[in-house]
Amino acid sequence: MADKIKGKGVISGIAVGNILLAGQNLDSFLVNYKPGKVDAEKKKAADALVKVAEALQVSIKKFNEQGLKEQAGILEAHRMMVEDPAMSGAIDEQIDVSKSAPKAVLDAYEVQAQVFEAMEDEYFRGRAVDMRDVGKRIAKYLLGIKEPEIAGKVIVAGREIEPSVIAGLPTDKIAGVILGAGSTTAHAVIIAKTRAIPTVVGVGDGIDQMADGDPAILDGDAGEILIRPTDKERKAYDEKIKKQEELKAYYATLKTLPAKTKDGKEVILAANIGSPADVDAANGFGAHGVGLFRSEFVFMGKSDVPKEEDQFKEYKAAVEKCNGNLCVIRTMDIGGDKPLPYIQVDKEENPFLGYRAIRISLQRKDLFMPQLKAILRAGKYGKAAIMFPMVINVKEFLDAKQFVEDAKMELAHEGKEFAQDVQVGIMVETPAAAVMAPQLAKYVDFFSIGTNDLVQYTLAVDRGNAQISYLYNHFNPAVLRLIKRTIESANKEGKWAGMCGEMASDPNAAILLMAMGIKELSMSAPSIPRVKERIRNFTFTRAQEILKEVMDMEDGDKIKEYLANLKA
Repeated sequence: MADKIKGKGVISGIAVGNILLAGQNLDSFLVNYKPGKVDAEKKKAADALVKVAEALQVSIKKFNEQGLKEQAGILEAHRMMVEDPAMSGAIDEQIDVSKSAPKAVLDAYEVQAQVFEAMEDEYFRGRAVDMRDVGKRIAKYLLGIKEPEIAGKVIVAGREIEPSVIAGLPTDKIAGVILGAGSTTAHAVIIAKTRAIPTVVGVGDGIDQMADGDPAILDGDAGEILIRPTDKERKAYDEKIKKQEELKAYYATLKTLPAKTKDGKEVILAANIGSPADVDAANGFGAHGVGLFRSEFVFMGKSDVPKEEDQFKEYKAAVEKCNGNLCVIRTMDIGGDKPLPYIQVDKEENPFLGYRAIRISLQRKDLFMPQLKAILRAGKYGKAAIMFPMVINVKEFLDAKQFVEDAKMELAHEGKEFAQDVQVGIMVETPAAAVMAPQLAKYVDFFSIGTNDLVQYTLAVDRGNAQISYLYNHFNPAVLRLIKRTIESANKEGKWAGMCGEMASDPNAAILLMAMGIKELSMSAPSIPRVKERIRNFTFTRAQEILKEVMDMEDGDKIKEYLANLKA
């Protein structure tokens, strides 16, 4: 019998291959490293930064030429981390302490990684791995360590896996990915998603049961890994692998088809992204634009506010990649749980309810204006929209909208081109915004419902608390009523309503939302084919019948069960 390890499947599919343990330990190399004088070590580190940046540029060019835009984009972010002047200074400070260039590099990037790791937001916690990856890459250059040769199909496994490991492996070499950590937004997972590589996360100490070269089977649907499977166990998976290939081929046929019901009702399916590179992957799954660009990443890993020009380049790249479809850019959702070195935020007991998002933007013109001007300028290269997070009343929206008008005046005065037709809307993620939807709808151009927070706030359930996770259910009748109210309020005023929370990626929820009158669903790109298939198998008339039945029900768990057993 094989050793069975249980985790959380985040990318479906079956993978068969030999284990390749990622995350080379550098301790023995560091022990044997003989540092020179402090000035000499600083020069070695400075030279290494230049050489690693040059090597990354070569890889970026190669990936772009091969059409592997997501890998290129991630390595471009790494190159910026290498060339960040603040990191160069931090390395020099560490050399004064440790006297060793490679150790100083690792320590400097570890400090920054811990800043990311302390954040509540899973997406930004995942960036800690990127910082460590960059530090390790530079340290390995200083230590003269070469990358190992890889033969045959491998399942890459590690407590954390550096994005460069996944990005650097040819598609035909990597069969699956196993992460000890539970992050679904780590860059390693993002790359795996774009390549549709079966992935399981959250196996914890299960990593210790694996050895380099162990034969393994990974089941991304069940979240299971079999280490050293028997012949009988291998054969049992043959049928699953066959069905996997058939489903993959079927989903490929849906890519260019609209998410339209049998009787002609269409819903736009867009993607949630964290960087312009993510748009390429989304397009590969048939996304029609971007429903949520988390602009916070543009602000992270910097020692000061990113300049308007730097932000403009990021937003412009994303807008252009949308190929004429709408790109909704959320203004930065920073604060409380996502600290930045250039924003002084006191420690808060309830950071999700504290000084964050639009509350910071309205008080910090130096942060808000450059971002708004950059988005308006990017709008000249396609279709852009501005979305404000955490708005709870009409005054907040009107104050924020005035900033947009001021930004337009500044750009006109500066002689810079910008789009006049950029839509301005809000993220409906609080009960207050949902309750006030009829009034807010008179002023906004659109709503996008952020169900992750809306469910949490409406039900008073911390979605990260395992003890009460059973209460966190987006089919709770209270949540459904707020969502329905929001969508109907938008439609009544001739505005459109979308959704960018996790609920948008639930194929069963799509039927209800469509019947409520939602115009757009934005989700992680790999979810698009499943949601599209569900919509195309129903009629709008049937969806309206289902909605009527559901809105008469009183229990969220029963609603969830009812929808799961639905027949078209």
